Amino acid sequence: MVTRNRAHPQSAAHDPGALIAAHESIANVFAAQGDWRRAYEHLRSALDHAQAELPARPHIPEQYRREVEQLRRETARARHESLTDALTAAYNRRYLDRTLAELRSPAVALIDLDHFKDTNDTFGHEVGDRVLQRVVALLRRHLPHGAFCARYGGEEFALVLPRSAAHSAVALAERVRSQVADYDWSEVRPGLSVTISVGVAPTPPDGGDPYAQLREADTLLYEAKRAGRNLVAFRENGRVRLLRTLSAHAARPCS
Repeated sequence: MVTRNRAHPQSAAHDPGALIAAHESIANVFAAQGDWRRAYEHLRSALDHAQAELPARPHIPEQYRREVEQLRRETARARHESLTDALTAAYNRRYLDRTLAELRSPAVALIDLDHFKDTNDTFGHEVGDRVLQRVVALLRRHLPHGAFCARYGGEEFALVLPRSAAHSAVALAERVRSQVADYDWSEVRPGLSVTISVGVAPTPPDGGDPYAQLREADTLLYEAKRAGRNLVAFRENGRVRLLRTLSAHAARPCS
């Protein structure tokens, strides 16, 4: 909190040098508190005043430019860290919730690692962490422009696919399911195998609530797991369909 006896920009309105010093002083206080956004605003103001009022002292603007750039980088890093999952580098639930509220009914695929508890129990949590990281890398490999992967919770991940048609969303879900199943997991640990189950809720024709789509994807994910796992579940003409590729060039519904 800024103390009462600290210089305030308004009190130095007629003294450019004092005004710059006031902004810099307040910026230092906010930076020490970790409030990078407000620190950046005051240091940016100090730089603007220095450039406008003190053209004969270029070393002062240069000093502020360096400090502003440092604060800009720290602000960007803090913002990035607040929106990403530290382990997998996927976006986190905060980013997912915020972005879903802004998008117009994207297709949503909800993914769960099959028997992940058994992986942790058998191979240890360090291997489990490496599995999560590798799965995210596979999920993100073929995402179209504008799509993203977010950690929904635990071993569950969401793929958000703006402007994706139903068949495209299902095809992408099946592609990532197949890639995870076919990956050589012995590179991580001999004897390890990993599969995922996927529920896909395409964009409804009338738009709709993206959170309702997320709930629908969760329902379909449960259907994929109940049917035996390592499957993609989606709804077609009101009926739940289950998909798993049978060969490199063919796929058919399981039910």
